[in-house]
Amino acid sequence: MTVSKGIPYPLGMTVTGEREINLAAVGRQKKEWGLVLYPKDGGDPIRLPFEAQHRIGDVFSMKISGIRSSDYTYRLFEGRKETLDPYARRVFGNEEWGQRPDPALFGGVGDKPFRWGDDAPLMTPLCDSLIYQLHVRGFTQHASSGVRHKGTFAGVAEKIPYLKSLGVTALELMPVYEFLEVEQEKKDAVLTMQEAVFRYREKMPPEGERTGEKARTRINYWGFKEGFYFAPKASYAAGEDPVSEFKRMVKKLHENGIEVILQFFFPRQIRQGLILEVVKFWVQEYHIDGVHLMGERIPVTLVATDPLLSHTKIFCAEFSCEEIYSSQKTPEYKNLARFSDDFMYDMRRFLKSDEDMIRGVLYQLKKNPKQTGVINFITNYEGFSLADLVSYERKHNEENGEQNRDGIGYNASWNCGAEGQTTKRSILKLREKQMRNAMLLLLFAQGTPMIVAGDEFCFSRGGNNNAWCQDNETNWLNWKLSASSRRFLNFVRAAVALRKAHPILHMPEELTMMDFIACGCPDLSYHGQEAWKVSYERICREVGVLYCGRYARIDRKTEDDFFYIAYNMHWEEKDMALPALPRSLCWEAVLDSASGYARSQEEETQPPVFNHEADRTVRVRERSILILKSRVKAGKKGKAK
Repeated sequence: MTVSKGIPYPLGMTVTGEREINLAAVGRQKKEWGLVLYPKDGGDPIRLPFEAQHRIGDVFSMKISGIRSSDYTYRLFEGRKETLDPYARRVFGNEEWGQRPDPALFGGVGDKPFRWGDDAPLMTPLCDSLIYQLHVRGFTQHASSGVRHKGTFAGVAEKIPYLKSLGVTALELMPVYEFLEVEQEKKDAVLTMQEAVFRYREKMPPEGERTGEKARTRINYWGFKEGFYFAPKASYAAGEDPVSEFKRMVKKLHENGIEVILQFFFPRQIRQGLILEVVKFWVQEYHIDGVHLMGERIPVTLVATDPLLSHTKIFCAEFSCEEIYSSQKTPEYKNLARFSDDFMYDMRRFLKSDEDMIRGVLYQLKKNPKQTGVINFITNYEGFSLADLVSYERKHNEENGEQNRDGIGYNASWNCGAEGQTTKRSILKLREKQMRNAMLLLLFAQGTPMIVAGDEFCFSRGGNNNAWCQDNETNWLNWKLSASSRRFLNFVRAAVALRKAHPILHMPEELTMMDFIACGCPDLSYHGQEAWKVSYERICREVGVLYCGRYARIDRKTEDDFFYIAYNMHWEEKDMALPALPRSLCWEAVLDSASGYARSQEEETQPPVFNHEADRTVRVRERSILILKSRVKAGKKGKAK
């Protein structure tokens, strides 16, 4: 073994030759500090101090020749104190989920060669994307998941056929970098005002109890905390090599047309330069397609303008477009997208029939900015699941151990007449309809829809809207579906398929509400109980939206169809005006949330057909959404030009 001057970048330990490694670390050498190598065969540790002359700024480096990285783990020492390298590519000592590491964690290198072949970022346009948010452990941990490798990266890969059947184009994974999930509550903890405000704003539970109760341990199931950002979580791997297993999952997902987007949470103390390094590392090393950045002091503009990341999807709460793009410049690949709950609250309030929502709903349905996309969702990892959104008006977080004080107080939810479980058929029927309404509101807005895993088959958390510490069936998806859950799943699949098949329903740019191709109809128009006239009165809860298919092409050849979507969130049925179609066309129903009707391509029975000459209106049931599509009248050939 020989030690010589190393290279200062990249930080961490990297393999630079067959029997050669490089270590670069950040420090200020107040004491002697350096590297401790721990032989995996149990031999004596080897201490190698950094040399002052091998320092650039606060970065020290060394090159070690004559050893194989696979034979050692390592730690950094400063005086007598040893710590884990925050840039470690692998973390040893936390492989068993829910077991507190003892006594210490060690770093390592994922040095096994991986054959990526022709794998490359998919770069699916945001307008064509359907995002599916999941927790790697909770997605397949339940006994009903039907996979061999439960709660792991390999388990996610086993579910690819299901994901494809749903129409998913991208997975958004909750934190998969290494973090310590076992936490011990602090007894009689005292928070500064700044800490208390931050924890409240981030909807985090109190740091500890002030009641004098005995301190206890619990699981941070979500993982939104400072972690070891360069290492995949070892306990999410079925085998002993989380690095290779994660890469295999990504490659297999890519082969099936599914992108991988990772969530990262960065507390205030994380320096901004590190955040950029983390994003670039995962893009280069693990071929991920995007990141969702959360936390404080996120260097959004720095990340968004890095040329290496111009083909990487970047989700964040807000972007300063004037700093990222010059004036009205349109990006070649629209990779930035706002991720906020504006859409969620407007649609939830409309869903439960609040007053004065028409303007807000139409704005959210149309919203599709020129320079950034928008990620739309009705539910998120926090808050109620979709089934709970229509079953609970109050949070039920008692199991979290915070006396139901944690979690969001206002959920814009409605229980449809009874809190929680019920056997009353009228309430259950209404809840099913409300869930269908929620999915149609989500899937037929112009932004990019995101579904939370389990919502598509009515998964419930029993009213817990902050299940951050529940490593049990509260969070583990139960794949044993009831008859009603299967019905809803089939309805969701039909709605997704309809959206994907018709580009006018998910255009790359915002619709103009103008007839700019002089075809006699604008690309988008609004209607009410009279055609071309919308009521914005506070008491109005119904509106019709017309999409003109002549502004879009299917497979870049054929004109798309006309679509009329009638939204009625009033508790009474309404007669809505039917806009006139060209004479060779008539309207047919393709989706109806009132009955659960979803027309399939193979369907033999004819759906309801509306003649634009005879039928000037369509009756829309109470609290329901009806989607009509144009079709050529019997005996007519082709589409009217």
